[in-house]
Amino acid sequence: MSRRLPTIHGITEHDAGPYRMERMDLEFSNGERRQFERLRGRGHGAVAVVPLLDDDTVLLVREYAAGLHRYELGLVKGRVDAGETPLQAADRELKEEAGYGARRLDVVRTLTLAPVYMSHETTVVLARDLYPERLPGDEPEELEVVPWRFDALGELALREDFSEGRSIAALFAAYHYIKQEARA
Repeated sequence: MSRRLPTIHGITEHDAGPYRMERMDLEFSNGERRQFERLRGRGHGAVAVVPLLDDDTVLLVREYAAGLHRYELGLVKGRVDAGETPLQAADRELKEEAGYGARRLDVVRTLTLAPVYMSHETTVVLARDLYPERLPGDEPEELEVVPWRFDALGELALREDFSEGRSIAALFAAYHYIKQEARA
């Protein structure tokens, strides 16, 4: 069923840290009016990088996760800086966090975090043909780089220290992207 988007009668804003909180006055096609709130990012988006060391090995990083106060395995991730494309940001973040650059970068897809109330989007980038190169980053300590067999994603997804939804979704999307590429 295809529906007409609600009419926006007005938006009020206020600061909410790194986000902008918006209250939207909406009217739905059935005449109902409601106010919804959403968080809008102030940046230029984010990237999640799936770096393949070889056809069988993906590189993960272990870093401190302040929200859970523990160390977590995940993908290289970061913000897209002003003037950067997602591919440029992915290559920079890969060099800063994992110590590798990539000769081949492909956009797999864009993921959202919580689209019902948040505008944040993350571009998933597949990085291949890696070479060693490190750039200084903003992390307080060097991140541990952990190679993982790409065909063992199911086992990885069940680990307690691998819980971030973007990393899980990005790995499975990249895995199927590669399978589809092989069939073409």
